[in-house]
Amino acid sequence: MASNGGVDLADVPSVDLMTELLRRMKCQSKPDKRLILIGPPGSGKGTQSPIIKDEYCLCHLATGDMLRAAVAAKTPLGVKAKEAMDKGELVSDDLVVGIIDEAMKKPSCQKGFILDGFPRTVVQAEKLDDMLQKKGVKVDKVLNFAIDDTILEERITGRWIHLPSGRSYHSKFAPPKIPEIDDVTGEPLIQRKDDTAAVLKSRLEAFHRQTEPVIDYYTKKGIVAELHAEKPPKEVTAEVQKALS
Repeated sequence: MASNGGVDLADVPSVDLMTELLRRMKCQSKPDKRLILIGPPGSGKGTQSPIIKDEYCLCHLATGDMLRAAVAAKTPLGVKAKEAMDKGELVSDDLVVGIIDEAMKKPSCQKGFILDGFPRTVVQAEKLDDMLQKKGVKVDKVLNFAIDDTILEERITGRWIHLPSGRSYHSKFAPPKIPEIDDVTGEPLIQRKDDTAAVLKSRLEAFHRQTEPVIDYYTKKGIVAELHAEKPPKEVTAEVQKALS
């Protein structure tokens, strides 16, 4: 029996095979969707993307992870990317689009994808469009996780983490019983270095500067759905489903 990427299907438990087959059969009836998620850090993209991925049978393309994977796998594009990274250069837009192009050939991407963290500039958006157009497809929807900077600041700068366990707290929304102390172990909580107001401010400024034009670009195409990302996650999920129905 042919092994698929080093996995012999004869060794895969029946229940896993059946589950995957049933998933694929269920997925057959789903419409194809190619989605882009845009939103600042802390806007909830990470919470919603797994839900969308499962609901619509899409693959999740996080360009940072994909680049690292391509470099690790030493694919031709990965080798080129590593050369750029080793020189301390940014990986070119064409390379990233090439890596997305390759990823789209995987069976898990057959129904479409969720792109997260790309495109960040209008030039990247244009290159992505060109590549998709050559395949005879296009971006269907851009989900804009719109949220006020002040709400984000409160969300992010209030985060406290118990490092050994990964338990997280929020000084306002989910406070520990004793400030800055883990409920379970009594050990101190820490704040991540990039969860401070100053770091957030610079990340948000960069985000708005780069990304506003990208949202304008897709708005002209009439495919942007504005989400009220400050709402509770369940309500945002409902908005996403409405936007994609």
